[in-house]
Formats: sequence, structure tokens, C-alpha cells
Amino acid sequence: MFKINRTLISLDVIEEYFTCNLDKCKGACCVQGAAGAPLLPEEVEKLKEIFGIVKEYLRPECIKEIEKKGVYYTDADGEPVTQLNHGKECAYTIYENGIARCGIEKAFLEGKISFRKPVSCHLYPIRVRKYKDFDAVNYDRWDICKPAILLGIRKKTRVYEFVAEALIRRFGEAWYKELELIAKEYLKEKEKSA
Repeated sequence: MFKINRTLISLDVIEEYFTCNLDKCKGACCVQGAAGAPLLPEEVEKLKEIFGIVKEYLRPECIKEIEKKGVYYTDADGEPVTQLNHGKECAYTIYENGIARCGIEKAFLEGKISFRKPVSCHLYPIRVRKYKDFDAVNYDRWDICKPAILLGIRKKTRVYEFVAEALIRRFGEAWYKELELIAKEYLKEKEKSA
């Protein structure tokens, strides 16, 4: 592990390869899983603020579910997460050409809102877990992402490179620059000793 400020970054973030391959997985991370996407406290408020705009992109059954239960719910760990559609996929999921995508992100890309999507979604396959004294930054392996691993290997794109924009959004430009330096040095040394 490497430490930057109050974050501990697992070696997998630097060593492993990853590039989303939506043509293969069909956006399964929006649909599968035991809970909604983790939300920061300020993101809960942001979802409440933008729902009136975002709902024009959502499916009718998802709008009903959010209007009935709220823009988020609290999961088994006591953390806020995005609302689900009848306990299944994320209620903000839309489908385009058979691929699950984010309705929030679509509104963002069309310039309707300034919030891209929950940072936990933007960071995936990285998960950040808060502890008392530090935040753990880990690579989350999931079987549905096997095509992303293969594409990452083919393109020679490491996990931290794939999610660079999201890491900068979450931790800042200076933090990411330090991670890049650490990664380059670490990979150079690893290659020498191989």
C-alpha cells in the first residue's frame, strides 16, 4: 500500500489493468449488486436538488419508485445509497441500445445539470472506504468486469489511469499527480526486479 495524505491506496490500483467495455458487460454494474451506489452526504442533497430535471430522463417506474421512497435509502451498513427500482437495478438507470447507463450522467452530458453522477459510480472499479484515521482506496474485483480487465490489458491502461478524472474529482489534482509519480516509480522498480 501507498499513503498520500490521509488515504491508503492498495497496490492493485497501480498494478492492475482496467478499461470499461460496455459493449460486453452492457452496463451490468448499474443493474447488479446488493445495494444502490454509495453516496457522500452532499450528494444526497444534490440528488434532491436535481431530481426535477433528471426525472425527465428516467423510466416511469423509476420515477414512481423515487417519488414514493426518496432519491436515496440507507443500506445495511447505515450508509446512504442511490434508490433502487423495486429492489433491483439503480433507479437512475436508463437503457440505450441495450446498454444500462446513468440518467443523471445523461442530463449532465446534455448540459442540463452540473453534477455528473455519484462519485462512487465515476470511480468504479475503485471503492473508497472511510475509517477513523484514513480512507482506503481499493480496486473492487467483480466477475462482470472481466471484459474490462481484458480490454485494459490490451490498451495497457492501469486502474488508476482509467479513473483519473474521477480520482481528481474525489481527491484533487495534487493528490492525483502524487499518485502518478508513485505509480511510475513503483512500476519501474517492479519491472527492474522482475
